[in-house]
Amino acid sequence: MKQIIIIAAVIFSSCKSTEKLSVVHNGLPKNVSLNGKLFSSLYMQRSAEYRALCLQAYNIAHWRVDNYLPKTNLPKAIITDIDETILDNSPYAVHQAYLGKEYEDASWYQWTDMSAADTMPGAGALLKYLATKNVEVFYVTNRAPRETGSTLKNLQRLGLPNADEAHFFPRTEGSSKEDRRLNIMKTHEVILLMGDNLADFSKLFDHKDEATRKANTDASVAEFGSRFIVFPNPNYGDWESSLYKFNYKLTQAQKDSVIKANLKTYQ
Repeated sequence: MKQIIIIAAVIFSSCKSTEKLSVVHNGLPKNVSLNGKLFSSLYMQRSAEYRALCLQAYNIAHWRVDNYLPKTNLPKAIITDIDETILDNSPYAVHQAYLGKEYEDASWYQWTDMSAADTMPGAGALLKYLATKNVEVFYVTNRAPRETGSTLKNLQRLGLPNADEAHFFPRTEGSSKEDRRLNIMKTHEVILLMGDNLADFSKLFDHKDEATRKANTDASVAEFGSRFIVFPNPNYGDWESSLYKFNYKLTQAQKDSVIKANLKTYQ
């Protein structure tokens, strides 16, 4: 119990010093509807429940590292995703929603070039704690290679450890992270993996349909909270793309039709 209290105190203390994005919108433009991205971003930005879920995930990661029993003499490490696992990009989703748009490469690069993303609640405390335990942090992300400099600048601005090219693995060929994970595991003993998307953990979830994702989740039940630390992301991810059968050319109206067809209700 004492250990848990200490862990919680360390993570909570980091939340008070987290930097805030200086760009703030003053209310919703009159011509913008309250779409789903705005509601989910509001949850991420303002709800204590979302904050608690992040802190809970980092608490578990902290506990797993403290209680890990080494299996080899290799250096110890964790592998983490960046977006919605370490960095909060909800301001980008809000910005796009204000324009009546969703994700697009050009505007995303404009956002990441700012190096302005804040940490998620508790991220800084955990990663800085890992440095004191000689546990290296590898950032395996599907950001593009062209975003390397701006992303490292963002991580460095927040004082996060191992924010260098040796620990940064962007997308190269395809979105699967499996080869990058395996390369890290050749030289390091990986204690745990953190991410907001199931494909951050295993190739079992790479580009799979909704039914397969659920079946493989059930088959991996022992890993969650043990080796896999999952963060909530209601804004985007393969959970959404799998509904559209990974058809990235659908219009918003077509997406809305798919969503309505998949929701449960009653009469």
